[in-house]
Amino acid sequence: MYQLAAYARCMVSFRPVAVDDPAAHALIAEYFDSRAETFPPALGAYQPTFPSPEQFVPPVGVFLILVDNTLALDEMDVGCGGIRALGPTRFEIKHLWVQPRVQGRGFGRMLLTELEQRALAFGATEVVLDTNASLIAAGGLYRSSGYVEIEPYNDNPNATHWFGKTLLADG
Repeated sequence: MYQLAAYARCMVSFRPVAVDDPAAHALIAEYFDSRAETFPPALGAYQPTFPSPEQFVPPVGVFLILVDNTLALDEMDVGCGGIRALGPTRFEIKHLWVQPRVQGRGFGRMLLTELEQRALAFGATEVVLDTNASLIAAGGLYRSSGYVEIEPYNDNPNATHWFGKTLLADG
């Protein structure tokens, strides 16, 4: 199992970019389109909001593109996600997404872990995120990564569940 995880980590890298960089914007737009197609009709229309660039600049945040190093140069950007400060030690994970063509390879978990490590480096002791119950795999990823359900901390109209995790300096 360890050898497989080490191999998978060699397959990907993380490229910090401005959240309004064309590659980041394209991935976020693709994510929003996929959510709009699968959003539960009972909740109304999906309401996309592109992130504010100044919230994802060190040391108050960062936005990463997940790069699959095994693919052709023009196909390497396969996911994205960011963190932003909500307070001195509380950071929020936003727009964590991996393209369907590479889902199931552990890339989402690697991206989540990388975002947690970046938040920790910025002084975070807690990370929070929101999600929708229809994103069953995402909810499973968060729960299996140590997140617990918390009270809503925002008024995101697309969210039905809110999660939090305490970060520890040693992992």
